[in-house]
Amino acid sequence: MPQPERAGPVDGDEPSDHRDRRDRDDPGFAPPDDAPIEYIRRTRDWYLALGYDNPYLYAHYLHVPFQPLRRPLARSRVTIVTTAAPYQPDKGPQGNGAPYNAAAKFYRVYSGDTARDHDLRIAHVGVDRRHADLDDPGAWFPLPALRAALRAGRAGELAPRFHGAPTNRSQRHTIEVDAPEILARCQEDGVDAAILVPNCPVCHQTLSLVARHLERNGIATVVMGAAKDIVEHCGVPRFLFSDFPLGNAAGRPRDPESQAVTLELALKLLESAPGPRTTMQSPLRWSADASWKRDYRNLDGLTAADLARLRAENDREKEIAQALRDAALGAKPTVDVAAVGAACAPPRATST
Repeated sequence: MPQPERAGPVDGDEPSDHRDRRDRDDPGFAPPDDAPIEYIRRTRDWYLALGYDNPYLYAHYLHVPFQPLRRPLARSRVTIVTTAAPYQPDKGPQGNGAPYNAAAKFYRVYSGDTARDHDLRIAHVGVDRRHADLDDPGAWFPLPALRAALRAGRAGELAPRFHGAPTNRSQRHTIEVDAPEILARCQEDGVDAAILVPNCPVCHQTLSLVARHLERNGIATVVMGAAKDIVEHCGVPRFLFSDFPLGNAAGRPRDPESQAVTLELALKLLESAPGPRTTMQSPLRWSADASWKRDYRNLDGLTAADLARLRAENDREKEIAQALRDAALGAKPTVDVAAVGAACAPPRATST
């Protein structure tokens, strides 16, 4: 009787040494450096390299609140919470090419009319300046994309105001002062859901803390961010992660389609998250390779002289920020704010 014809080898038929050699030659793995940046570790390394002996400790929770949408998204009132700052022309450079600019910071919650366009900037926080477009707010403030989504019937209505959350704060101040203030304003506006868009590493912590407070008080949230480890370390209900350089959490700059896709993913997550700590990763890629991931706070190639200069610059910016904060809040003047100041301030020189 003729034997049946073999269709070809299966895994169990192929000699193990052949499989091992094939896997080594072409495993299909991503390059080792093409993984989400560990911002907590980089922040700690940066602190220590600059000579600070008190690395910033990011907020961490085990329990995460979760508020399902109270009504379908198509009938919900939605707002945006941002860490971007209103442009202040008397505060120095704030567009493309601007260095870290502590003078442009803000220290109290602010709100803006969602029916109007706004000139918001991110020069006051530590974004990836090599890969962020400081002149395209669509990459960090998705108000135009949200208006378009509402015109398409994707959500019920836009809240009358969006809100700005300060980031140069202690965690306690964010929890006890800023988050309750943002909640009160959202409640005044009848908000059902909030989209929170951070920029710098500490911005991601700030808006994670705000999201947790809103959720505990009946408002569903989604964080759109680029610092995955910081947001997940804190613990939020819903997180849309874009593996993009800091300052691009709402999509690629000068790319309305990318910004629309990113917002739609956030809206889908608002609707579909089954419970707390739900992370969705955007399928969009920043570039064909991961070279940009080596830039942010990269210590390679920095000399002792470089580090001394960076420490002096950071201390100077820190003192400017603290003086402005004290004046804004009516606090007793202080200068010992290395933890928060250094965590927000980016390097002035890095090596790829």
